[in-house]
Amino acid sequence: MSVFVQREINKLKKMISSLGGHVEENVGKAVRAVHERDLEMARQVIESDPDIDQMEVTIEEECLKVLALHQPVAHDLRFIIAVLKVNNDLERIGDLAAGIAEQAECLSKLALGEAPYDLLGMAGKVRTMLRDSLDALMDKDAEIAQRVREADDEVDAMDRAMYPEIRAAIREKLDKMEGYIRLLRVSQNLERIADHATNIAEDVIYLAEGEIVRHTGQTNGNGNGS
Repeated sequence: MSVFVQREINKLKKMISSLGGHVEENVGKAVRAVHERDLEMARQVIESDPDIDQMEVTIEEECLKVLALHQPVAHDLRFIIAVLKVNNDLERIGDLAAGIAEQAECLSKLALGEAPYDLLGMAGKVRTMLRDSLDALMDKDAEIAQRVREADDEVDAMDRAMYPEIRAAIREKLDKMEGYIRLLRVSQNLERIADHATNIAEDVIYLAEGEIVRHTGQTNGNGNGS
């Protein structure tokens, strides 16, 4: 590996790590905004989403520049391709966090009690998946990445179990239906974040082992890896 390519690879690592940290923070804030009905925190997440979009564009441009100027091969090429794909997944997670924050905005104006499902438990598992997938990318650790894939099945199960709980809550308190439907959307967004974390983990396995595992074994809940 040339000194120039190594320098660019290190730069990309720092950039994708920074984006990942920002996205993870927004997911945490969005969930807290829902749980605590915190309007100000919800707005912070929504207002910072354009920053995530800009970071995603900058990283993509940097990847394309390295590909054009240095023509990396073998493992370096796989890493840059992985960063391009992870970059897109992180931007989508940022959008989903903003979507959760939008639900929090509305929920802050409704007289609704606790979520009828384990919102914090589900959110905690999803955030762990996201954090582990990013750690796996930095360390090129296929073992951690595989654990993320396996954890996705648990999140899918939590998402499925939430539906009857929401239906039962609506039947008992029909006047709270709008709030419960918004909590349903929060759960759906969390499940999609887990899907994207799984995508990142699968890209890490390809980076570390050269094996494409998407569509094999555990899936990311929708069967198509997206």
